[in-house]
Amino acid sequence: MEISGIISAIVIGIVIGVLGRLVVPGRQRIGVLVTILVGIVAALLGTALAQGLGVSDSGGVDWIEWLIQIVLAALGVAALDRAKARR
Repeated sequence: MEISGIISAIVIGIVIGVLGRLVVPGRQRIGVLVTILVGIVAALLGTALAQGLGVSDSGGVDWIEWLIQIVLAALGVAALDRAKARR
């Protein structure tokens, strides 16, 4: 992976993490860096899942892939928030 690919993955991860955090209702007790990491992981997993399902083959914006990534980020934010609340 080239440096431009790494930088774009980080930027997309930030966007996905923030959107995933906005989807989860209420206040989350996780930090910004954790949100960014969740977003990056969700972006990578969402891309892999979309490719596995064959929905990321279009030439334009892949809205279904974005939706999958945002849902995964929201699930990750909610899971980490609940884990932190139990402590």
